[in-house]
Amino acid sequence: MSNTAITRSLFDQVMVPNYSPLAMIPVRGEGSRVWDQENNEYIDLTGGIAVNALGHAHPELVAALTEQAKKLWHMSNYFTNEPTLELARKIVANTFAEKVFFANSGAEANEAALKLARRYAFDHYGKEKTEIIAFHHGFHGRTFFTVSTGGHAPYSDGFGPKPADITHLDYNDLSGLEKAMSDKTCAVILEPLQGEGGVLPIDKAFAQGIRKLCDKYNALMILDEVQTGMGRTGSLFAYMDLGIIPDVLTSAKALGAGFPISAMLTLDKFAGSLTVGTHGTTFGGNPLACAVASKAFDLINNQAMLNGVKEKERLIRQALEEINNEYHAFEEIRGSGLLLGAVLNEQYQGRAKDLLLACADQGLLVLMAGASVIRFTPALNISDQLLEQAMDKFKQAVKVLAE
Repeated sequence: MSNTAITRSLFDQVMVPNYSPLAMIPVRGEGSRVWDQENNEYIDLTGGIAVNALGHAHPELVAALTEQAKKLWHMSNYFTNEPTLELARKIVANTFAEKVFFANSGAEANEAALKLARRYAFDHYGKEKTEIIAFHHGFHGRTFFTVSTGGHAPYSDGFGPKPADITHLDYNDLSGLEKAMSDKTCAVILEPLQGEGGVLPIDKAFAQGIRKLCDKYNALMILDEVQTGMGRTGSLFAYMDLGIIPDVLTSAKALGAGFPISAMLTLDKFAGSLTVGTHGTTFGGNPLACAVASKAFDLINNQAMLNGVKEKERLIRQALEEINNEYHAFEEIRGSGLLLGAVLNEQYQGRAKDLLLACADQGLLVLMAGASVIRFTPALNISDQLLEQAMDKFKQAVKVLAE
């Protein structure tokens, strides 16, 4: 089949209809720009939903992948390999973690974290300690366990009986959590900034309160940093700004800067419950993914890059404020670093998709976080000049929406 036959209509013919992609098909990317089949250029503020932390086709990542591709692609978990151990060593040296488990996606990392919490509780406190507490509007993946733990019922309804002993509470409501927790609670899982749930930041006091309650009830505090981790908020991981240390942390998305990889980070005393045979993955920690992620880790984990994230946040907020002064479309701009949400006001409720499409018409790619929030997750290294151009395009799209 020739490329001329690859059209958007082919998606409807051959793909399961669980997505609804835009009409344009991207074929090439460089930095924070992409081009479609007709060579139309777009500025990319989606970052692959916070995945392409260093943009498209970063030369050092391409070199790392190419070099490893000539050596070793895959063995199995009967063996270990050098890139896996090197990446794990970097993670342990730069975080609270003492042990790392590698998988392929955020859902898999969260699945491992939830299974670890249940197994640790079983090993140390008995079979009755099984409750997992999560939060409304949270998102932790699409496996049946993680989607049931997530706080979007429509994502988990209609697939039969759900995993038991999962309790959902309101995010940032510490008193509600205090009332709900007990000796039966084995884990509390949360995002330090709810991404899919509307780019909702955490209250620092809430995070610190969870830490104290988990200590009180011998429950594991699981921090889902799939979207916030690897520099997205201006720190290597968001927990570093909250005055807490989690028991378990999950990372994916930007960890491989576009190459599929995820990790579950934890401490020795918890990791010991995942003995040989209790959990596994065929592709997790493969040499290709770890070689790319190791290079990405080096490029992201430096102060100049992290400081730049905060400066670019300031530029975006300033531009959005100026746009809003003219068109009065947004109720609030919220988020942290380069995970920002523009919340549409009452006049434009439910029209985030319209604005997203108007942006695409202007040559700008953005995201939604619910029906009334536009989400921005650009590459961490996007230039100030390109950001300025992007905000000009966004202004034109808002103008179209306001007409």
